[in-house]
Amino acid sequence: MSTNESPVVAEPVGLHRTRLDITQRPAAAISGWLGVIVLAGSLWWFVVGAQGNSELVWAPGLVFVLTITSLVIVTPGQTSVIQFFGSYIGTVQRPGFWWVLPLARRRQLSVRVRNFETGHLKVNDADGSPVEIAAIVVWQIADTAKATYAVESYLDFVTVQAESALRHVATTHPYDDSTEAGTSLRGSTDIVAAELATEVATRVSIAGVEIVEVRISHLAYAPEIAQAMLRRQQASAVVAARSRIVEGAVGMVEMALNRLTENGVVTLDEERKAAMVSNLMVVLCGEQPASPVVNAGSLYT
Repeated sequence: MSTNESPVVAEPVGLHRTRLDITQRPAAAISGWLGVIVLAGSLWWFVVGAQGNSELVWAPGLVFVLTITSLVIVTPGQTSVIQFFGSYIGTVQRPGFWWVLPLARRRQLSVRVRNFETGHLKVNDADGSPVEIAAIVVWQIADTAKATYAVESYLDFVTVQAESALRHVATTHPYDDSTEAGTSLRGSTDIVAAELATEVATRVSIAGVEIVEVRISHLAYAPEIAQAMLRRQQASAVVAARSRIVEGAVGMVEMALNRLTENGVVTLDEERKAAMVSNLMVVLCGEQPASPVVNAGSLYT
């Protein structure tokens, strides 16, 4: 996905285009210590008030059971999703000791930041070269209602969608850009990471999940072409190094000729200049130290 393209919006494309439209909302809850008072009152009722009336002996027991089963403890970083006879009635987000609706089903859900690493995926980059790539995804639940009811398993959903987004982004960039004019997986890590985070966030938004960060953790050529690509990189490095050497040698030769001419050290015709340039280029560009040869004669004999 290039930076000029709008992000892909995950829309249902099934026959009925069904999607569960549900949003997180706060659940009605009061302090759990009031429930403790009710529990103490029901025990007192059972011990003192109900013993003389056998018809009401079940009432304090019923009150005790309904109260104790509706008390919930929410720790920091956790929430409690409340469901009453199949209907979502809200989420308790504030940490503490709470008394919620009796006979309601409660599900603990963590909203802490989590991370995982995708498997090492083998994909073809934009040039068609097979590469191995993996990424670390940092995420957290932003909407507990969607995470609970919109998808079957939000953990599996995030994992699969992250790998799918990683495959898609990897196919839109080359592994390396020799011209250094465009983006590449190896040279444009920040740009690729931003595109990858946007792609994953768009795909998992239906599950109420928020993406904090996505970073590439592994990037390499596939084993079957790794040696060939290594030789290619080595050749490119050698060419670049020799170009710098030749560029520097030309400048040094030009400087030497100018200095000799300005100071009047020696007068050189075109043939002697060509011979001097040739000798200097061999000395400056050669990989081995030069072995000087003393010429006792003339250049023309």
